[in-house]
Amino acid sequence: MRKNLISIFIIFISCTFLHAQKPKTPSSSEIYQSIQKLNFLGSVLYVAAHPDDENTRLISYMSNHVKARTGYLSLTRGDGGQNLIGPELRELLGVIRTQELLAARRIDGGEQFFTRANDFGYSKDPEETLSMWDKNEVLSDVVLAIRQFKPDIIINRFDHRTPGTTHGHHTSSALLSLEAFDLANDKSAFSDLLKAASVWQPKRLFYNTSWWRYGSREAFDKIDKSNMISVDVGTYYPLKGLSNNEVAALASSQHLCQGFGRLSQRGSQEEYIELLKGDPLTDDDNIFAGIDTSWNRVKGGKAIGDILYEVEKSFNFNNPSQHIPQLLEAFKMLQNIENTHWKTQKSKELKAIIEMCAGLYLEVSADTNWATPNEKINVDIEVLNRSNLSINLVSLNNSGDLNISKNIALKNNVKYNFKEVIKIDKDESPTTPYWLSEKGTLGMYKVNDSKLIGLPETPRFYNIDFNLLINNVPLTITKPIVHRYSKPEKGELYKPFEVIPEASAKITEKVIILDNDKQRDIAVVVKAGRDNLEGSVEVCHPNDWSVYPKNQKVNIKHKGEEQTLVFTVIPPKNESEGYMSPIVTINDNLYTKELIEIDYDHIPFQTVLLPSESKIVRLDIKKKGENIGYIQGAGDVVPESLQQIGYNVLTIKPEDINAEMLSRFDAIVFGIRAYNVLDDIQFKQQQLFDFVKNGGNMIVQYNTSRGIKVNHLAPYNLKLSRDRVTNENAEVRFLNPEHPILNYPNKITQKDFEGWTQERGLYFPDDWANEFTPILSMNDKNESPKDGSLLVAKYGKGHYIYTGLSFFREFPEGVSGAYRLFANMLSIGKEDLKLEAKLND
Repeated sequence: MRKNLISIFIIFISCTFLHAQKPKTPSSSEIYQSIQKLNFLGSVLYVAAHPDDENTRLISYMSNHVKARTGYLSLTRGDGGQNLIGPELRELLGVIRTQELLAARRIDGGEQFFTRANDFGYSKDPEETLSMWDKNEVLSDVVLAIRQFKPDIIINRFDHRTPGTTHGHHTSSALLSLEAFDLANDKSAFSDLLKAASVWQPKRLFYNTSWWRYGSREAFDKIDKSNMISVDVGTYYPLKGLSNNEVAALASSQHLCQGFGRLSQRGSQEEYIELLKGDPLTDDDNIFAGIDTSWNRVKGGKAIGDILYEVEKSFNFNNPSQHIPQLLEAFKMLQNIENTHWKTQKSKELKAIIEMCAGLYLEVSADTNWATPNEKINVDIEVLNRSNLSINLVSLNNSGDLNISKNIALKNNVKYNFKEVIKIDKDESPTTPYWLSEKGTLGMYKVNDSKLIGLPETPRFYNIDFNLLINNVPLTITKPIVHRYSKPEKGELYKPFEVIPEASAKITEKVIILDNDKQRDIAVVVKAGRDNLEGSVEVCHPNDWSVYPKNQKVNIKHKGEEQTLVFTVIPPKNESEGYMSPIVTINDNLYTKELIEIDYDHIPFQTVLLPSESKIVRLDIKKKGENIGYIQGAGDVVPESLQQIGYNVLTIKPEDINAEMLSRFDAIVFGIRAYNVLDDIQFKQQQLFDFVKNGGNMIVQYNTSRGIKVNHLAPYNLKLSRDRVTNENAEVRFLNPEHPILNYPNKITQKDFEGWTQERGLYFPDDWANEFTPILSMNDKNESPKDGSLLVAKYGKGHYIYTGLSFFREFPEGVSGAYRLFANMLSIGKEDLKLEAKLND
């Protein structure tokens, strides 16, 4: 039975929340829980640095047990991390992680907020972090979040007192939260924000501590906990059929691109929060002690509370619509209170509850999921009243040209459908994540519209207002336009409605490497956002390169279709690099952006517009060997990158590995974190070692130090650590300058380590057998040398290479030195074979 309850809950989540645009059809128990939250006037803001930093157990507990309005302020969108489910990195990864956070909040009941800080990658201390971020601007965003959300309680995920012991972003989030706690109530601090929100003073600031902060459970048991509150986050919710920690596990498991899919947990589980600032604790261990969280909190609220507490007490699970007259009365009274913060928040909650109790189904579905400026779209509007209440649809309108009087009495369970035409404004901006609209810096996103700062995603502009009379009380409910459709193999599906440009374009390859001065064809793909698209395309390029022809005509009959145009690129004779961009001209309008679609089952469909450009490199590079077998790990573009420099690359699955198949390859390359994510690789490890012994090369890219799927990562002793070098410009020292890997077939110099991006590398080994030769040494400022970034060992006739260097980041950026060094790694030992062949002749 337990398994069935969890299955039902998961199905409910997937059906109701898989796409945020799908109309909710909540059960009576969910309506009742919403009323419980309506009657709690208190709020908690949880603060950390990244997606997945948040403690979903505590967020869910505050939201579902305490019934507080609960928010998570993630300073970044996690752009600098890795992606275990696809190729998206940097900005696109930030879009995915933003949506995964929203998916998690839809499960644990929290709300989601951000700052403009850009996750530029791992940082070892807050000093470095705050030098990359604009500290004042990020602090301003934290203050804004506090003033807008007005939390009674702030909980920091990380400890501000331990800089250098964790990610610098982590400590910085705690430091900024601590400072903002006082500044939020200071009118002289960030006074420009007062236009958006009034000052606010939270009552208490906590740190979400745990035994690991003290090194062990035994050490934690001995400390003085008089300044701490403990809560049991394993509480059971009969109305959900789940315990709090089960809900939290489901929420946390939305972070799939970070590999957070996990088993649920049950049973009693303690969480501790330590008071850092604010009102002292009392003896009752109540986080809200001394704070009135009833309707008495607001002037005029008692009469509202008298009504709503009675609804909660006598709630009719069989017929929730029975309570609508009382809810409407409370709603009218709520509009007269002076406190604008609680009036706005509780009106929103109360309106949603009235809609749920009436069983209203309101939907606006367009016949397409996107349109272009000045285009007309057909929409199907569905209205359904599933109650015996007197509900009239008075009119429909939007912010544009739609304003239609209806004056229809909605009969119980009778569906009403209306066909309407909506015109997209000719000057409408395309839909895209607002923080990507302008070019920012390495550490900060640029947001010109101050009203957008902190929002999780771009607000939907195309909505429909349903103007209703419910028991003669006017109520307006707004719904976004969506695209509802079905697939035979998946059933009913939803996509958000987007506005896109009439034309977009991309060069099919993001990095183009040419190892000689011979001309090369490239493909430019143009996508039509509307029917009958006609224009021309040219390719912008560096001055020392040539592209032929200068421009070509584009003619696409139907929207959504693509046309591929082939241009010939003629490189210079000498080494050179730069960027190429397609430019589409339609009438007098120029289009230079690429339309990117992100489509995963666990998050809503996303469209992103980014500048369309490809790195082009004329590179003097030599290589030996031809055939490479690639074993995919967590996802990178290494196979495509090696194909760029002339290798034949075949992706192979662990289950297909055998001696005969391996004999076809000159080298086997492992994708990043392959030994963390491939369960079956443990059964093939000896065959791979035998491949090396027989003369092959085996290159293993970085793995995390925890969760290795094999007992022996290498044929000799090799232990991974958490050592990393985060400064992409850190000095690189050659430990063995005469080693073949630095000399054959390409002479590696310091120049090859220029232009690296985000970091040098991560999870370097710190202990290895004498058979390994360390090649490079590097370190961040004020740290000891790290010599494990590139290790080479001769094993039999072949070579085993382990590298924590971030090739997976450098290849997509077209870093020429990374290509030259990797070619040497693949070629190692081939010079001996060449000499041996001559001797045999």
